[in-house]
Amino acid sequence: MKTLAKLPVTIVTGFLGSGKTTLLRHMLDNAQGRRIAVIVNEFGELGIDGEILKQCSIGCTEEEASGRVYELANGCLCCTVQEEFFPVMRELVARRGDLDHILIETSGLALPKPLVQAFQWPEIRSACTVDAVITVVDSPAVAAGTFAAFPDQVDAQRKLDPNLDHESPLHELFADQLASADLVILNKADLISPEDLAKVRLEVVEELPPAVKVIEASNGRLPLEVLIGLGAGSEEHIDSRHSHHDHHHDGDEDDHDHDAFDSISIELPQADESLLLDALTQLVVQHGVLRVKGFAAIPNKPMRLLIQGVGTRFDKHFDRQWGADEARVTRLVLIGQALDAGLLEAQLRAALSV
Repeated sequence: MKTLAKLPVTIVTGFLGSGKTTLLRHMLDNAQGRRIAVIVNEFGELGIDGEILKQCSIGCTEEEASGRVYELANGCLCCTVQEEFFPVMRELVARRGDLDHILIETSGLALPKPLVQAFQWPEIRSACTVDAVITVVDSPAVAAGTFAAFPDQVDAQRKLDPNLDHESPLHELFADQLASADLVILNKADLISPEDLAKVRLEVVEELPPAVKVIEASNGRLPLEVLIGLGAGSEEHIDSRHSHHDHHHDGDEDDHDHDAFDSISIELPQADESLLLDALTQLVVQHGVLRVKGFAAIPNKPMRLLIQGVGTRFDKHFDRQWGADEARVTRLVLIGQALDAGLLEAQLRAALSV
């Protein structure tokens, strides 16, 4: 019987809004015939990221695409890895003869090291290897000294751990994401000056072992050959990578409280595009909404409008035709802290007069 080679796995990490999902979409669009499974660690009941990725399934039918997207819905991987990650990986291991690669996108608040360590488990280690951990850096945010597009929200999440007493916890979380990296992408390089980009590179390199490569990108557009096939075997050396978070997983204690970030699902009827975007912007400003993801039904438009927002910055485009039997409704996920679902929905409906 032929022995199957270990299935390579690429883990993509980075803060919210750094461009992880865009990078994964680019990788899928340029898979060049590779059979790729995707695990998306998604905040939110709707699994919007999974829906986005299914559109980029390299010509597969919707049925085929849905078989390659696995969504983990309960918080960040560093805490749920033993509860959800293992059965998903076990299923993929059973099908590894039909796969060429696995891509995993962590949530913006997850730390990669515990996930990489999960690949030391015998049942996974015998079948899979971590080809590389890719950390996506929001270059403009680092240049501004905030490290994330919305540092207050991420910093608040970090401070919820009672064991922490650090002067610069957000910087340390950023450093922890870099500590596990085998490749670092300075994303959004086109949005800052060459001088600022050079400073960002210097700051990032200070946190990295000499062997880790640092490359620049805009919208994650890099040749696939640069992103996969690195052969890092990260699970073999991850224990020697120091991170500030290490001591929080000593023993059986785990005092994380990731419920501080709420994820609210809202369904609305068709809505005028400009009114909807204005209303969402108001919600972000007034209620501290961190992310907005979803699809909108626009009157008299045959196509569905994809919306992704980070703070008050919204990206939108018509992604596909509505199905003949598909209900034309607007479905959104709002992510933030201490969000009041009823209040937010009522405010949206009032602004849209629906």
